[in-house]
Amino acid sequence: MTSIKPPTHCPSCESVLFWVNHLLYCQNPACDSQAQKKLEHFAKTLKIKGLGPSSIQKLGLSDIYEIYQLSEEQIAERLSSKKLAEKLYSEIQNSKAAPLNLVLPAFSIPLIGKTATDKLSKVCNSLLDITKETCEAAGLGPKATEHLMSWIATEFICYYDGMLPFDYKFSKTVVSSASGGTVCITGKLKSFKTKAEATQALNSAGYEVKSSLTKQVTILVNESGLESSKTKQARESGVTIVTNLLTFLGEN
Repeated sequence: MTSIKPPTHCPSCESVLFWVNHLLYCQNPACDSQAQKKLEHFAKTLKIKGLGPSSIQKLGLSDIYEIYQLSEEQIAERLSSKKLAEKLYSEIQNSKAAPLNLVLPAFSIPLIGKTATDKLSKVCNSLLDITKETCEAAGLGPKATEHLMSWIATEFICYYDGMLPFDYKFSKTVVSSASGGTVCITGKLKSFKTKAEATQALNSAGYEVKSSLTKQVTILVNESGLESSKTKQARESGVTIVTNLLTFLGEN
């Protein structure tokens, strides 16, 4: 029986292959095939429609930051289509607003996918908050933490920081037992100029706002810090007291 010998070098860049958990890997960061796959993964994760394998090749992209250096005219010239260029350019511009919840998994960091990023978002506000300690607090394993901290120290700080248009902030998901419930606002607000603006924000988030503390109210907003009669009544009734409405709505 003829034995099959595994390859020793990468078919793309001819670098030496290494065994990792019974699988062969090319560890050359300059490997063209790796760069292509990373770009494909980045575009797919950020849902940049029109930036698939074929477009990436036609556009001559070799790194993530090059996506955001493209002008609409350059795209049109390389794709030979003004219509496609207009759509793709718009998709690229829209992707700049992506929160860190989407951006971080897009970088192809080993073991850092949606689940790990969701965990981090619960204890961190931005990429600057990510440390070994916050990774541990988020429940990340030692290997995932090692990969993430290594990426931040080498690839991000030394290369991508300042090269990409993201704000690297997590988008917070509001988790409340009274989701879609009823809110009453008491006292002077600090997070909004008027109660009307606060009411509009709450309505947009799916909450009903009452002017008085009725039996239906499950959340009382009191940013004044004063122990009003409404606050005392709400606390005695087991109503949730919110002291910062922006934080509650996930906007801070």
